[in-house]
Amino acid sequence: MLALFASVRGYTLLTIIIAQYLSARYIFAPQHKWNDIIFDQKLFMLVLATSFAIAGGYLINNFYDAEKDQINRPQKYLLENRVSAPFQLLCYGVLNFCALLLSVIVSHRTLPFFGVYIFGLWLYSHLLKKQFWASNVFAVLLAVTPFFVITLYFKNFSSIVFYHGAFLFLVVLIRDLIKDLENFRGDWVREYKTIAVVFGETTTKKVITFLVLLTFIPIRFLLTQKEILGTMWYYFLVAIPFLLLIVLILWKSPVQKTYLWLHNLLKFLIVTGILSIMLIRFPL
Repeated sequence: MLALFASVRGYTLLTIIIAQYLSARYIFAPQHKWNDIIFDQKLFMLVLATSFAIAGGYLINNFYDAEKDQINRPQKYLLENRVSAPFQLLCYGVLNFCALLLSVIVSHRTLPFFGVYIFGLWLYSHLLKKQFWASNVFAVLLAVTPFFVITLYFKNFSSIVFYHGAFLFLVVLIRDLIKDLENFRGDWVREYKTIAVVFGETTTKKVITFLVLLTFIPIRFLLTQKEILGTMWYYFLVAIPFLLLIVLILWKSPVQKTYLWLHNLLKFLIVTGILSIMLIRFPL
C-alpha cells in the first residue's frame, strides 16, 4: 500500500486537491461561500476525476521510467518496484475508467476533455518526455491543466487569473528544467533528449535564468492588484528575491546534489503559494 501510494504520488494529489478548492474559493469564484464550493457535487466529481487521471498518469510514467529511475532514484525505485508492472497497468486502467465515468456524470461535454487529457498523459510518458523540444513544455501544460478545468467550470477568464496561471506555468517549468539537471545521468544513459542532455548544463542554466526573469512580468502585474490579492500580495513580493536566490545558487554551486535542493526549494515556493491563496481573504 505504501508503494502504491508513492507510485501515484499521494502527497502530490492531496496538494492538487487542496489547491483546486482554494483557487475555486478565492480566485475563480470569490463570490461563492465555502458551503457552495464544498457541497458542489459537480465540482467534487471534476476534482476527483482530475485526481484519478493524474494518479493514472503517474503510474504509467513509473512504468516507462523504471529503468531510468534505477539510476537516478534507486531508493524510490526499490519502493515503487514492490508494485508489480501488471498490477500498475491494472490500476492505471481502473483509474482512467473512473475518471472518464465521473466526467460523463458531470456533463457529456467534459468527456472529450478528459479523454484528451488522459491520452496526453500517456503520450508524454511514452514518447514526448524523451524529446527536448516538447518534454518540458508539455509536462508543465499537463501540470496546470487541473486548474484550467476549474477555470472552465466557473467560466472565469479575468486577467488576474491569467497572470496567476502564467506565474505558476513559469515556476513549474523552471522546476522541470532543474529536475532535468538533477536526472542528467539517467537521462543520458537511457538516451532521453532533454535540454540538459542535448545542449548541456551551461545552456540549461541560461534558459532557467531567462525564465526566472520572465516570471517578473506576471509578478509585476500581480503586485499592482493589492485590493484583489489582499495579504497574498506579500507572497509575490517575497517571490522576487527567492527566485533570484535560486539563480544565484544555480550558478555558484556546480555540485549535483544542489539541483535536488533547488528542486525542493521550488516545490516549497509552489506549495507556499497554494497555501497563500487563503490570505486573499485578509485585506492589506
